[in-house]
Amino acid sequence: MKKIFVLDTSVLVHDPQALKVFQDNDIVIPIAVVEEIDSHKKRQDDVGRNARWVSAFLDKLRNAGHLDVGIPLGENQGSIRVELNHQQIDRLPAALDRTKVDNRIIAVALALKDSSDLPVILVTKDINMRIKADALGIPAEDYQTDKIDIDEVYTGSRTVKVNPEIIDGFYTSGSAVVSEVELFPNQMVIMEDNCGSSKSALGRHLQNGKVVPLRFGNQDPFGLKARNKEQKFALELLLDDEIRLVTLIGRAGTGKTLLALAAGLQKVVEDSRYRRLSVSRPVIPMGHDLGFLPGDIDEKLRPWMQPIFDNLEFLFSNRDRNEKIDQLVSSLKGLGLLELEALTYIRGRSIPDQFVIVDEAQNLSPHEVKTVITRAGEGTKIIFTGDPYQIDHPYLDSNSNGLTYLVEKFKNEKIAGHITLVKGERSDLAELGSRILTN
Repeated sequence: MKKIFVLDTSVLVHDPQALKVFQDNDIVIPIAVVEEIDSHKKRQDDVGRNARWVSAFLDKLRNAGHLDVGIPLGENQGSIRVELNHQQIDRLPAALDRTKVDNRIIAVALALKDSSDLPVILVTKDINMRIKADALGIPAEDYQTDKIDIDEVYTGSRTVKVNPEIIDGFYTSGSAVVSEVELFPNQMVIMEDNCGSSKSALGRHLQNGKVVPLRFGNQDPFGLKARNKEQKFALELLLDDEIRLVTLIGRAGTGKTLLALAAGLQKVVEDSRYRRLSVSRPVIPMGHDLGFLPGDIDEKLRPWMQPIFDNLEFLFSNRDRNEKIDQLVSSLKGLGLLELEALTYIRGRSIPDQFVIVDEAQNLSPHEVKTVITRAGEGTKIIFTGDPYQIDHPYLDSNSNGLTYLVEKFKNEKIAGHITLVKGERSDLAELGSRILTN
């Protein structure tokens, strides 16, 4: 049955393409949303970019009719209109501030619900707005198009019970065929004896069920050695130059950033396989923002990049380097081997022949992840690391962030690989806290 979807500002600044995904249903944009979009358009981040895109799209639609009446989006599609009606504002409970934009949008949905024969659904990424709408009898939903169920996200590895003869043959011939289960390209396989013995083997799936031994998992890039099987799997992907995209997910202390940095330093500094190691993080604070920071660009970025400096200091200390970490980083920068920057400045760039690490990628939207990947030039390898359960972005959660979206979308691609790291290796205290204090 045809429906009317009332879109909140949060949906449009999260994904402006939402205007095109409601098929043959009607989209209503309250005038209050247009006002909020206008207030965002001068921002220099992705919210501002998305706001400008929405404004341009609506302006282009005006050539086909009047937005207050409704403009068809095409054959077998619905329409878009801008709704001026707030006549139900007086029906809102006295506790709701009538000057707030969220409540004005709810009032529009309430008026449409009372005046239309079609089902009316409010779509918003604002949890409290959905609660208020539901309390007023208005069906409200989250924007689901780019959501991935975090509990069902591809882990990158799988345990398979096989005959002991297959494990023996794996060690003698250097490969095995596992046909009992479906495996994805570059998925890691843990083969265990189905007869109950302690026989086991770690391998990597290539294609058509063929599993081969790990080539890089036992290496120690830049002096760092894997401490568990998931870390071995991660190194297998990080050190293989044929894999151009790697995603690492794990709780705090599982080593995802440290492994990526060690592999990057090995490939760039030791092996000269890539021209530069580029490390980026989204500039999103945890808790209250401290505001503008003094100094030049390096000094401003230092608080955001401090976790990277901590990991670099650990890696260099393992190699008996006595210089201060700032001096080492400056030396690498001076040689053009290392680049630390905020993701804010990546749009419009082309990045060839580099080993790129994007840390804290759970704070990126699916569109921002796409922006980063499409910057990759010839010979570039990109690593995304993050923890979907530690998100600081106001409009993202563990199901809608760009990192989990990327993992699911690329699991069938031969040039990509993923591993979910499970065991914390930072310290016993860190592992215990990460495990028992998870929300």
